[in-house]
Amino acid sequence: MSEESGLKDGTHGGSADKKHTESVDAEEVIPEGAHDVYRPEVDTSSVDERKLMRKIDLRLIPFLALLYLMNSLDRGAIGNARLYGMEADIGLSDKQYLLALTAFFFPYSLLEPPSNLALRKLRPSRWFALIVFVWGVAMMCHGFASSYADLVGLRVLLGIAEAGLYPGIVFYLSCWYKRDQLGTRVAAFFTSSTIAGAFSGLLAAAIHNMDGVAGIHGWAWIFILEGLATIIFALTSFLILQDFPQTATMLTEEERVYIIRGLQADHQFSAGSGEGFKMSIVWQTLKDPKTYIAMWIYAGFDGPLFAFSLFTPTIVNQLGFGATAANLLSVPVYVWGCILTCIIGYLGDRLGQRGYINLTLFGTGFAGYIILAASRTPGLSYFATYLAASGIYPTIPNSVAWVSSNTEGSYKRGLVLGLAIGFGNLNGAVTSNVYRARDKPWYTLGHGIVLAYVGIGFLSSLAYIFVLRRENAARARGERDEIIHGVDSKHACEENGMFDSVEHARREKGDAWSGFRYTL
Repeated sequence: MSEESGLKDGTHGGSADKKHTESVDAEEVIPEGAHDVYRPEVDTSSVDERKLMRKIDLRLIPFLALLYLMNSLDRGAIGNARLYGMEADIGLSDKQYLLALTAFFFPYSLLEPPSNLALRKLRPSRWFALIVFVWGVAMMCHGFASSYADLVGLRVLLGIAEAGLYPGIVFYLSCWYKRDQLGTRVAAFFTSSTIAGAFSGLLAAAIHNMDGVAGIHGWAWIFILEGLATIIFALTSFLILQDFPQTATMLTEEERVYIIRGLQADHQFSAGSGEGFKMSIVWQTLKDPKTYIAMWIYAGFDGPLFAFSLFTPTIVNQLGFGATAANLLSVPVYVWGCILTCIIGYLGDRLGQRGYINLTLFGTGFAGYIILAASRTPGLSYFATYLAASGIYPTIPNSVAWVSSNTEGSYKRGLVLGLAIGFGNLNGAVTSNVYRARDKPWYTLGHGIVLAYVGIGFLSSLAYIFVLRRENAARARGERDEIIHGVDSKHACEENGMFDSVEHARREKGDAWSGFRYTL
């Protein structure tokens, strides 16, 4: 469902409501009189929004996609290295390998919420440069691991460093783009994950040809070279990335003001405000039931994501194909996931029905994993991996944009995304252990557990739609109206809060403000 009557001044159906539904595509946004306009002295009538957004896209999206490409390559490289004898060379049992995978997820998940708060307090360009450099070093060191203890320690360090990237990028983009622009951009950077899935197999097969060079195993070269490339990107990110719109040096003053006015008209009232951190934001977030529904939506695709990315080469390998063939046959699956992710990102922004898109995608993934769990035919199982990819990869940016667009207040949005993504990734600790060697070649138990996660994602998306629809209806009836000084509303109730002005209510309540409308 698209946003209803935009901003309101405490009354229903008044002329002020209509002011806030004006398009920001071709004209300057004036939310409620000159006194509410960000930097009213700046004339933005000469700004061409299409050219401005293209300028921002070209500066931000390609480099963020490259960072996430390296993130996905580095995180999943261990799955490719396993096919080339890493376990035997280090002396790992199957159980030790699975435990080493699990060790990554605890710091990775638990540090994601505070990392988003740190990003909001610090400069994004510095934050991203730091964490990418650290994980690049940790990645290189994987190539020199000689024991189980070495591998576990390095996986923990990798988890600590990588924790801040994905939720950080999502939050960062939500500070630049409006709700009907965000999905396409998230999909654009996230497609690098599917490209990494395809490219990692090709890259691993190529790098393994260096086996024996300098007395180093081929699987070790995979870690060393990918880690080195990551370090190079880290050193350049400080120079390339901008921080937030209000301080972006790549924009003119008029362009900076135009972006912030557009965000504020799109119910991002915190844009350009220099919002300060308060502990009440944390409690507000933790008391909001939508936060926990969002966490289970993320679990519904993040659990399957890690299982899919870590074990797709192994699954294909056990269908009767050799190590290199298994890596190469994984490529078309990820290419399909990439294409579908781009299509869904575009449709989500155009149609605005992200919740219903989620239900369709999770349903497709559910069908795929039913086939994988039941099939004993290699060709059918291979086909089912395409359905599984359809239920995982495009669902992620669609859900990210959906949750982000329904959360107002930059700190709250950062915290909600951090909690949801962190909880989702924590479930990777479960799914990274479900494909056991003794269950090959069909891995019925693993497929069944992932199937349950996809079902949870479907039901949680359904619950989110229900809660948002019910809350929108309550606000339309005036049941959430606040008492606002100077505003006459027959529905206003003290328990909804008392505020000096509409702006005060917006700032304090965020998406809980009675004028905010959720998108379904």
